[in-house]
Amino acid sequence: MCKSSHKIFSLLCCFYFVIAGKAQTETISFENVNVIPMHKEIVLLNQRVIIADGKIAIIEPASQKASKKINITINAKGKYLIPGLAEMHYHLENNAKNEFKLLIANGVTTARNMAEYEGQDQTAIRKKANRDEILAPYYVTTGPYLKANHLQTIDDVIRIVKKHHEKGYDFLKIADNFPKEIYLKLLEETYKYNIPVIGHGQRKLPLEYSLRMKSIAHIEEFMNIFNTAQKADPAYLREAAVQIKTSGVYVSPTLGVFEMISRYADDKRFEILKKSNELKYLPKSYAAYCTSDSIHYRTNTWFTAPESLIRLNKELQWQKEFTKILNDEEVFLLAGSDTYGLFLPGFSLHRELELICSAGLSPYETLKTATVNPARYLNRIAVSGTITEGKLADLVLLNKNPFEDIRNTRAIEGVMIKGKWLMKNELNMMLKEVEDEYISEKKKEK
Repeated sequence: MCKSSHKIFSLLCCFYFVIAGKAQTETISFENVNVIPMHKEIVLLNQRVIIADGKIAIIEPASQKASKKINITINAKGKYLIPGLAEMHYHLENNAKNEFKLLIANGVTTARNMAEYEGQDQTAIRKKANRDEILAPYYVTTGPYLKANHLQTIDDVIRIVKKHHEKGYDFLKIADNFPKEIYLKLLEETYKYNIPVIGHGQRKLPLEYSLRMKSIAHIEEFMNIFNTAQKADPAYLREAAVQIKTSGVYVSPTLGVFEMISRYADDKRFEILKKSNELKYLPKSYAAYCTSDSIHYRTNTWFTAPESLIRLNKELQWQKEFTKILNDEEVFLLAGSDTYGLFLPGFSLHRELELICSAGLSPYETLKTATVNPARYLNRIAVSGTITEGKLADLVLLNKNPFEDIRNTRAIEGVMIKGKWLMKNELNMMLKEVEDEYISEKKKEK
């Protein structure tokens, strides 16, 4: 990029942040908008939604005189307003600022990071995000993955849980099977510090042990907790769903990332995947690795063998069927896409919602997994999750009705995050910034 282009680019960025900051102090009105409040299955037609001081101040019919002085009017006739979306299984892989732009451009205003990788300081990132030092969704995070080799003794458990407490992580993430005495001590120690345990189920222990966690990260876990006969028994699965509901544990289906495995493993689908337009939003070195045959899902016959591909498809179908059973029994489901590789932040959540809906949930039930349920899970239902007066102004304006087709969550006209209104052209600018930065990186490598 030439010097003059850099200057123009910098001015555009400055203009963008001035506008974003200004929106916090101005009173904004969405006029003639169709509101999907999400506290019940309803569409409120031709409303006026007034935003003041970063909150939803008034919701009233657009036909009546405005109840409050308005500085900025957004003509939203024929459009649909939904609560900001929550990505509840996110992995920050690369550049935080860039990945946050991808999330926000896709309507994500809340994100739960599910691992602190080596070299990261997730609590520092959370601090910047939630103090508005960077443009970011509301952000919560776990600490590092914890596996069996990390927790071999009772002393290990005491030491690591204390470290999590001192560091201030929101959750403790487990990703392995533990001996019963280690697992029980982990629950005991985290209870002392009020650190919720989340992550993978305990596949070698009866179901009830896994239900002592705050949330289970994959519906795939139940395929491994249940035995072969149980998985094939509809009556047992219904009984298990009732038990899961009674426990209060939340479950993330993460159907999309499981589907992605077969897209990696199958040669023809992988060739299509490598041509995805979304690759431009990844660092070039990372994209090169993810599109190479050296990636795990390309090298292991457990995934790539013809019989494996058949198995993967059957397992995905089972997961969708159990998702429906859980929903029927009113288990709280959380939309999370487990962003990895070519399953990009922001874009991936829309695919996750499509798969959840295809499992047999209604569009309203599906949207709850990314709005109401996450807000309740994060103890933010008082300020988030629905479009009702007094709540924070985290909103997504859609050109089409998601109740008619869940794929319409992709038809984003604008996003309001923390009271800041970002129009479609500004969202596109954010995406372009990410693309241009990675193009610049590639040129430097040459």
